Amino acid sequence: MINFAWSLSINNKKVMNYQRELDSLLQQTVKEAKTPTLLLHSCCAPCSSYVLEYLSQYFQITVFYYNPNIYPQEEFEKRMAEQEKLIKQLQTKNPVAFIKGEYEPSRFYHIAKGLENLKEGEIRCFVCYEMRLEEAAQMAKNGNFDYFATTLSVSPQKNAEKINEIGEKIGQKYEIKHLPSDFKKRGGYLRSIQLAKEQGLYRQNYCGCVFSMPSKD
Repeated sequence: MINFAWSLSINNKKVMNYQRELDSLLQQTVKEAKTPTLLLHSCCAPCSSYVLEYLSQYFQITVFYYNPNIYPQEEFEKRMAEQEKLIKQLQTKNPVAFIKGEYEPSRFYHIAKGLENLKEGEIRCFVCYEMRLEEAAQMAKNGNFDYFATTLSVSPQKNAEKINEIGEKIGQKYEIKHLPSDFKKRGGYLRSIQLAKEQGLYRQNYCGCVFSMPSKD
């Protein structure tokens, strides 16, 4: 059940430096005897490219492609194929595995009901973040992963503060550690563009849902 209570809660809230939090956590992981495991929700291959290059130095990563918001299904399948292609091509310090999530568009339309006319970046996007992060957290908990995270914050169009706020609350709910992130920082977004070109990846021109598709007018 999607909870709207947090959707208006960040006014007057101190903005966190999530990259600094991540730096501190990564320093701790290098001291551990065993490489920790991370379930990484991915929205698409281009966004995941930099994140995988970066985090695979510190974690054994399993990419979880769960995006029932994507329209149409052919687009969902195309993005998933590009994700698998990237994982096979990208050279990483630690191995990267892949899990395909179910395509459940009815679930997205249910949570988006009444929010269809909102602009991209508003509450409809927040409930979509929550839907995907909650699925990732459950998967991580059931799979005994050490952490879960999402690639979403690499995009300049995504609200990193809201992504992390939701991730932390869901992590507490399922008792699984959420990895803080603002992957667009330190040139992360620009590096993702460069890697997408190097790997010959398809880059979509809209976020994914039918409401974010560019107008044909």
